[in-house]
Amino acid sequence: MISVKLISTGKALPSQIVTSEDLDVSLNQSQGYTFKKSGVLSRHVALATQSQSQLGAQALTDALRTAGLGVESIDLLISACGLPEQALPNTACFIAAHAGLPAGCAAFDVNASCLSFLTALRVAAGLLQGGGYSRIAIVSSDLASRGLNWAEPESSLIFGDGAAAVIVEKGHAEQGIRAFKLATYPQGRRYCEIRAGGSQCNPRMGAQPDDHIFQMDGKAVFKLAMKVMPSFFAQLMEEAGVALSSIDTVVPHQASYLSLAHAAKLLSVPDSKIIKIYKTHGNQVAASIPTVLHEAYVTGRANPGSRLLMMGTAAGFTVGGMVLDL
Repeated sequence: MISVKLISTGKALPSQIVTSEDLDVSLNQSQGYTFKKSGVLSRHVALATQSQSQLGAQALTDALRTAGLGVESIDLLISACGLPEQALPNTACFIAAHAGLPAGCAAFDVNASCLSFLTALRVAAGLLQGGGYSRIAIVSSDLASRGLNWAEPESSLIFGDGAAAVIVEKGHAEQGIRAFKLATYPQGRRYCEIRAGGSQCNPRMGAQPDDHIFQMDGKAVFKLAMKVMPSFFAQLMEEAGVALSSIDTVVPHQASYLSLAHAAKLLSVPDSKIIKIYKTHGNQVAASIPTVLHEAYVTGRANPGSRLLMMGTAAGFTVGGMVLDL
């Protein structure tokens, strides 16, 4: 058991809501086309005046307000976003500025695509164990709408923008991470990608407009996930030393309606245990899992003594999971 205590969660969504019917009109498609392709009824989309770090700061402010804490109580801010706000410096320093964290508060990024939050939570737990920090804020914020390829309906129609934050402290001996596991399969590294933005693909290296937008081979992703996930989760639960029947609530990445259906089949747990917000949020990239976690808290499905399974997949191709005792 790696001791960690979740003391508060927060959430922020852009004010603009785009329905599937709205997209049917804007894309000049027949009524019902977008929902049939995506399974999303509505998603939140940031305005041009809204930034990723501003949204992340709003989520952190919400978490602090819920816990009755001030910004000065945070020792470290970890930004856990699927994409950075800009290539350099890190997104964490922009979130810190918008949230009003005091000068000198440590801040850095952890990036593991859609699994960034889970990875950051494991990093935070280790730092708390080491004694260098007493209270850490983890913020995931992504604006997927800024990089969609509308020529690919299987990917562009499923995404939504959003942010979520979690504040953690060191927990007691029976509280924390029972198991955490990541597995990366590099043969899938090209299945989900944005080629531009780094040292390999930029204006000097001949970057093209399409290099700056998201590309996905959804069928290849799903095929690989189907192949590797059964053994992955069997190993995760073996490492946790508990049975799936002991899980109170499943907090999955809201990748797609097919992925959620597959997760339910794979885990063989009652549907009531699986939190689903996909229809009204879409796939929020790294913000997805902590937003679902926030939903678990506000709906009373994550309480002291509860056992959670957080899980998902990410570009790379990576599968991840965590068993967490609250």
